[in-house]
Amino acid sequence: MTEKERVRKPKSQVEVCGYPLSIFFIVVNEFCERFSYYGMRAVLVLYFRYFLKWDDDTATSIYHTFVALCYLTPILGAIIADSWLGKFKTIIYLSIVYTIGQGVMAVSAVHDITDSDRDGSPNNLTLHIALSMVGLLLIALGTGGIKPCVAAFGGDQFEDHQEKQRSTFFSIFYLSINAGSLLSTLITPILRGQECGIHSKQKCYALAFGVPAALMVVALIVFIVGSGMYTKTAPEGNIMLKVCRCIGFALKNRWRHRSSQYSNRNHWMDWAEDKYDKRLIAQIKMVLKVLFLYIPLPMFWALFDQQGSRWTLQATTMDGTFGGIVIQPDQMQTVNPILILVMVPVVDGIVYPLVKKCHLNFTPLRRMTVGMLLAASAFVVAAVVQIQIDKTLPNFPPSDKTQMKVINLANSTVNVTVLPEALNWVAPDFQATDYKEFTTDKVKQVAVIYGNYEKTVQLPFKSGARQTFLVTNTTEIHLEDSLIDDINKKPEEGNNAIRFVNAMQQDVNISAGNANFGVIIPFTQSNYSLLPQGNTTFTIRGQSIKCVTSRILGFGSSYTIVLKRMCNTDEGKIPEDGLVYIEDIKPNTVHMAWQIPQYFLMTSGEVVFSVTGLEFSYSQAPSNMKSVLQAGWLFTVAVGNIIVLIVAEAGQLPDQWAEYILFAALLVAVSIAFAIMAYFYTYVDPSEIEAEFDKEEEKRGEFQMNKTPIAEMTSDDYKQSKM
Repeated sequence: MTEKERVRKPKSQVEVCGYPLSIFFIVVNEFCERFSYYGMRAVLVLYFRYFLKWDDDTATSIYHTFVALCYLTPILGAIIADSWLGKFKTIIYLSIVYTIGQGVMAVSAVHDITDSDRDGSPNNLTLHIALSMVGLLLIALGTGGIKPCVAAFGGDQFEDHQEKQRSTFFSIFYLSINAGSLLSTLITPILRGQECGIHSKQKCYALAFGVPAALMVVALIVFIVGSGMYTKTAPEGNIMLKVCRCIGFALKNRWRHRSSQYSNRNHWMDWAEDKYDKRLIAQIKMVLKVLFLYIPLPMFWALFDQQGSRWTLQATTMDGTFGGIVIQPDQMQTVNPILILVMVPVVDGIVYPLVKKCHLNFTPLRRMTVGMLLAASAFVVAAVVQIQIDKTLPNFPPSDKTQMKVINLANSTVNVTVLPEALNWVAPDFQATDYKEFTTDKVKQVAVIYGNYEKTVQLPFKSGARQTFLVTNTTEIHLEDSLIDDINKKPEEGNNAIRFVNAMQQDVNISAGNANFGVIIPFTQSNYSLLPQGNTTFTIRGQSIKCVTSRILGFGSSYTIVLKRMCNTDEGKIPEDGLVYIEDIKPNTVHMAWQIPQYFLMTSGEVVFSVTGLEFSYSQAPSNMKSVLQAGWLFTVAVGNIIVLIVAEAGQLPDQWAEYILFAALLVAVSIAFAIMAYFYTYVDPSEIEAEFDKEEEKRGEFQMNKTPIAEMTSDDYKQSKM
């Protein structure tokens, strides 16, 4: 294949300020694609948790399985591009697959598709799960497949005399990645928080997935529009396949000659000399040295990628009010890209020069070790935060016990005792007691005393549940009907579970926004309704009067509100003593800002570990093997996510903070192993080794000028790890 056949250039290349105009389309494409990917991923674990109704462990496992696939498929994309279609067609075809996948995800989140009874909940979750899995599989194939192609295709657009512009392009390319990631992580949680639906309004996951799907359509269109301006390189054969074949031949040849009659060779790869040239074998040796150092690296990614799963779920149990702004749990992920944009120049421009001035030998491998330890410390901080959260969470009863409290609507103090356990509740008038726990099967009778009234009854207690004993202010007291069911789990998605008890002699109708508590007859209670965080206005209608009252609700609380009396004038405000707020479940009190230290430590670890790791890897590898190392690096990310899903499914630790400590301890152990491996590593200069081969080939008259060009990835290599 001639150079002209190998590289197809546009008839006329338009330049703007010395840059090919074609890179504009590539940068815009990357921005839209990263917006699409990170926007969808930001809300994914909450979609699993609250729409598909999976538990935390299942949601975490599927999330990390998806991320792992996204980092395994680049190997497939690289093979397709280099061996079959070329970069341009690979990007086009897999972007179409990607776009279809995003569209399927958006459709899967439309609850009205199977909501036949129009109650707001899908009646056929199996269909939604199937659509979701198909969509995620297509997205993983699309985003992973184009990952190794887009940046390299952008580099192909520059001529040899445009090395400076090419370097600047990668900086702009990296900026577009982080800009897309940052904006999407801010916007899609807001879209998710909206309510939408045909028959009933629910959290709008369809919109949160639909906008990224639309951005992927834009990315595809923009890339196609620039088609006539691109320099396109024909596929030349995949170096990864060649490396794998060479390694396979060496192993097979060594196995054939395993008997003692054959002399040993200096390195097991030397057994490939029977078929492959020494230059390739020497290059593979250099790569294998670096890949050996990759063995401990997946544990770092196992911790890093939990920002989108475990840490997001942790944020759902926290208070997200920042002054007048309410931060959604999935929006906390924006802390990472924000800190990245700040810390990369700070570390490069201030920290490393200061370390150098202190005459400390802060080698790349030592930097990576420090990065791993910083990530481990982030999980220790996350564990401390989780312990504080756990102190505020309700302690629900086990399966054989019942928790009960007493609400007294009578005119005098009520004394309630369960027998024979002799647990006692004392409740003054219009007040409530705390919950007390007892073994359900052991309770035979309940004694109730207030004023001159005394009665012993049997009540229908439920095992593993919370219940309220409602003592009313009526003349005829039916204690057997006074045991009511309480909410038995903390409200999800930051909602608040509210119910009313009518302690008046007239019927009332109560509503709040879209929630309607219905008509509540005297001395009975309404069902719980879920209300969002913020200032909530309750409208209470009696026989001939309408009253209003308001309450600022936090995140994840539950209240039983006792209505004692109405307002004095129509549309007036109920007096403060007209309502009694009884707290069934406390709101989230640990602020989301307490997650910032763990994000700071994790991002610090990322900057020191990931940037340094890729720069080190490429500096230690031959120029034509950089794609092999890129695939190896992405593979460590995939394995790290597989580790998370194994721990999530097999660990089954009783407390979340214990799982955080486990991950931190594993990473510390791996860091020690990595430090030992790094101590014995000898740095090499691949260009010098290749120069020796050049000299030998010159002597033999075999020197060739058409060797594989050096890949366009220098200090910007880290930028692809975000793609």
